[in-house]
Amino acid sequence: MQDHISKYLAHIEHNRNFSSQTVRAYRNDLHQYLSFLTAEGCDPGSVNRLLLRRFLAFLKNQDYSKTTIARKLVSIRTFYKFLCREGILKFNPLENVRAPKPEKKLPGFMSINEAETLLNLPGLNTLPGIRDRAIMETLYSTGMRVSELVGIDVANVDFFNELVKVKGKGKKERLQPIGNHALDAIRLYMDKRNSDNKALFLNNRGGRLTERSVARMLEKYVKKAGLSLNISPHIFRHSFATHLLDAGADLRSVQELLGHANLSTTQIYTHITTERLKQVYDRAHPRA
Repeated sequence: MQDHISKYLAHIEHNRNFSSQTVRAYRNDLHQYLSFLTAEGCDPGSVNRLLLRRFLAFLKNQDYSKTTIARKLVSIRTFYKFLCREGILKFNPLENVRAPKPEKKLPGFMSINEAETLLNLPGLNTLPGIRDRAIMETLYSTGMRVSELVGIDVANVDFFNELVKVKGKGKKERLQPIGNHALDAIRLYMDKRNSDNKALFLNNRGGRLTERSVARMLEKYVKKAGLSLNISPHIFRHSFATHLLDAGADLRSVQELLGHANLSTTQIYTHITTERLKQVYDRAHPRA
């Protein structure tokens, strides 16, 4: 079965263009599932609904969120589909198993004042400060994912047309508009960094910056600013979308800017802006 898992993972990575993070998550899900089946004395081809219910109970007892459990079921279900297509199994035991409905959580976001406070914190008298300012300006100006940010090369930034080429989920590329504040910050950083590395944002050793390094950097400035909000790189993305919609941007444009494949993914931000409008209404209207 390990050979089949390896073939499946290679298939979703190379034929379906899944990201390395998704492939890693699916690998962990499948190994966990196989370990559970081994402990139950069962092989993947003879799974029944009772055993699947026990597996769901096992995941729940491990304190996984509904969202994580749903993702694990998707990875296992698609693995079974692959086995059926390959002629290894005749039916998919997870075909009609429903995943738990994930909780609908509204994403957190910064106010415009909080964003301004963070963006102005890094000092411009040191190279790390100049780099950190450029990173935060880029995150807020484009709304890109942190995985997309650390993957940017110098050649991807088009200063003349004010665009940056971004490689998103599924290795899909898009041209992302970027504002003058971010471009000025990037230009200053490139002038000062003194490196011919093709990666745009570098760590202190001159190599490409990692997602974790960006998260740690933000934690440092959030603590320095004394902000109560737990601000991760993704909060910049949520704030970008929320502030655009608050200023009157249409949902389709925000979808394109975020690189969402489906409009339904973007629609969660309309709930945020609606909630804010309701709060304003409740505070201001005399008959609320």
